[in-house]
Amino acid sequence: MFLARAEDYPLDQMIDVAAGRTRADLVLKNANVVNVITGDIIPGDIAIHGAYIAGVGEYVGKKVTDLKGMYVAPSFIDGHVHVESSMVMPIQYARAVVPHGTGAVVADPHEIANVLGMEGILYMSKSMRGGPLEFYMMLPSCVPSTDLETNGVALDFLDIKPLMTEHYVLGLAEVMNYPGVIYRDPAVLEKISVALRMDKRVDGHAPDLDGLDLNAYAAARITSEHECTTLEEAQRKLQRGMHIHIREGSTAKNLNALAPLINEMTSMACSFCTDDRNTLDLITKGHIDSMVRDAIALGVDPVVAIKVATLSTARHYGLRYIGAVAPGYHADLVVLDNLKDINVERVYKQGTLVAKNGKMVQEFGVTEQPRLRRSVNIQYLEPEDFHVKPRGSHMNVIGMIKDQIVTDRLIEEPKVVDGLVVSDIDNDITKIAIIERHNASEPRSVGFVKGMGILEGAMVSSIAHDSHNLVAVSTNDEDLVAAAVQIVRMQGGIAIAKGGRILESIPLPIAGLMSDQPIEHVSEKLQDLKEAAHSLGTPLDEPFMAMAFLSLPVIPKLKITDLGLVDVERFRIIDLFEVPE
Repeated sequence: MFLARAEDYPLDQMIDVAAGRTRADLVLKNANVVNVITGDIIPGDIAIHGAYIAGVGEYVGKKVTDLKGMYVAPSFIDGHVHVESSMVMPIQYARAVVPHGTGAVVADPHEIANVLGMEGILYMSKSMRGGPLEFYMMLPSCVPSTDLETNGVALDFLDIKPLMTEHYVLGLAEVMNYPGVIYRDPAVLEKISVALRMDKRVDGHAPDLDGLDLNAYAAARITSEHECTTLEEAQRKLQRGMHIHIREGSTAKNLNALAPLINEMTSMACSFCTDDRNTLDLITKGHIDSMVRDAIALGVDPVVAIKVATLSTARHYGLRYIGAVAPGYHADLVVLDNLKDINVERVYKQGTLVAKNGKMVQEFGVTEQPRLRRSVNIQYLEPEDFHVKPRGSHMNVIGMIKDQIVTDRLIEEPKVVDGLVVSDIDNDITKIAIIERHNASEPRSVGFVKGMGILEGAMVSSIAHDSHNLVAVSTNDEDLVAAAVQIVRMQGGIAIAKGGRILESIPLPIAGLMSDQPIEHVSEKLQDLKEAAHSLGTPLDEPFMAMAFLSLPVIPKLKITDLGLVDVERFRIIDLFEVPE
């Protein structure tokens, strides 16, 4: 339905409407226009012809809506997001974010690609078309992200190259294998070269990279970064010409630290992104609108904050006709009652009212979903599979950091009971396990994590970045197995067990990542799961997403995959009891 094309832009008609010689299809009268190009607030009418803005001034329309002085800004753009992390299908995701003023997202289907390869990418591509949200795509660059884990499929440049010609594909997504760039891995460089030859963008992912290595990474024309956690890191990457996507997800929250980066000089080199934000957060906290609101509260000028959320992102990705309220641009607009609270009153998509007062005006999107193969296949499990015998007086423990996905590498004394290393509840150290789930193969590993805060039971999920094997955090092996078996029954999802029974669970049958149910149902189930998790003792606001990032082997310092503990700073597997002398 929403597919504005060049042939839908008749120059003669647009010129006549813009000049006031012909009535516009729609006039938004008495608006205060937020001009993100000049930084001004311009009072006037907005004339809309078809899907496009014809002009700002005094106009007569076939249909007139009096805004009575409310503010009109371009609709917001998420500069980097994994839709799969919302746990709902793309059309349901649109239902969550469009009422919050989002008109477009730059999506990386990296998560489903690690499970289903091109089958998953094509599923997302088909599911993203035709609704009230513009989905642009960056093609996954690192599937798998490293050779330190087992995933569902591997993709090379020949797999992704045909899709690079699609108009909605903007480039190559986050290049996580930064050692492969710095040390000139041919497979990594070939993917980058393909994108550059086709005049596409290449997004970055290189936490903590500095010095000459950072120069080498940027010299590969990797032009953005969303992994900055400190102002100093963001500044040094900005100095190298990298566009900074400031992230505020469900687990990784960087806006508070990075807001001082934004000023009139740097605003065109900054964007907002959510990266990974689940449906419950999208419904209760909002989307990019929440970041604009928070940035303003942190001292960023309102018009500059809106510019970062719109024009800056559009220009970075070469999107010429979105991101501003000006003649010739798409009529993708948000109506705000003020420029402090950023309350979204109305949302227009290509001149059509699609949301009002936080609700969709009408439903859009495909009803028939393509079928996908089963993706949760594990070997038979016994509690004994997760027993750990002590092999030293100290062991490596993953140390969680509040509101971050980076972790510490801690050295702790193991608690030994009956000849086995067990969870040390008094010191907030619990067992963590990763179970290979793609091929029903042998790999599985066991380690320990500090910071989850559970006192009893087990939590298991098929969402475990990046390869999405099963991740389990448990105080005992019996509950671990019970919850893992429930995941297999559901063909993906999250399960919480205590005393050998399932307290709560949610099926995620689409690649083990997404529900096939409406967002309202998923939101309710996530709230039930959070309450069940809190009953086990965890104080974390987002325990499942926090757990999901403990297996991401490209984020410092210590992570765990199905192949073992990963020393991310040296990119190698280490033994649980391999500690510095």
